[in-house]
Amino acid sequence: MSAGLHVSGLTVRYGHTVALQGVSLAVAPREVVALIGANGAGKSSLLNALMGLVPMAAGSLHFDGQALQALPTRRRIAAGLALSPEGRRVFPELTVEENLDLGDLGRDLAARQARREGVYRWFPRLLERRTQAAGTLSGGEQQMLAIGRALMADPKLLLLDEPTLGLAPLVVREIAHFVRHVREAGVAVVLAEQNAEMALGVADRGLVLQNGEIVMQGPAAELAASAEVRSAYLGL
Repeated sequence: MSAGLHVSGLTVRYGHTVALQGVSLAVAPREVVALIGANGAGKSSLLNALMGLVPMAAGSLHFDGQALQALPTRRRIAAGLALSPEGRRVFPELTVEENLDLGDLGRDLAARQARREGVYRWFPRLLERRTQAAGTLSGGEQQMLAIGRALMADPKLLLLDEPTLGLAPLVVREIAHFVRHVREAGVAVVLAEQNAEMALGVADRGLVLQNGEIVMQGPAAELAASAEVRSAYLGL
């Protein structure tokens, strides 16, 4: 199987409720894929299933040729996947630096410091606040911290779940800038967003998720120009 992410027939159920039904997708190395859809469409369930945080009822999952569906979350992280979850979920009483170190995979101190310095280059504001309790940060800074913690695992594929939710337009632009540049650095990204305009603006391809199924997909520019997408997700 070729490099990158390959998902086939992914189904997720919560009791009798089907959250995802037969979802198949692929993400190539260094590719940004936007996953758009309304609240409750299944975006978070998909990312959580990729990370092993919710069980797959059916389907297969491969990353760089390795089957992941039977592996626990930690081994999926070691294989190259990392998730920045919806809602930021920082540890408010820990400092910025302590939050970042929780994303490290137990490498030696020199490797951890080098990775942390890389995060600070991406998000200079975190460097300024490295000794500050995470709970005292602004919403945008907490989002940067959540993404930075995922980057500490040195992922090949970064999963971002609603990274711009509730943030000011200036911070949304900063997150978009980050996505473009992290792809240039060699990291693939799956960007799950209700903000379809932002997501399709930075992505190579887009997928539209509705009621747990992919109902449209294609080049991001084509989806952004689609009358159906513009009406349903762009408010145009």
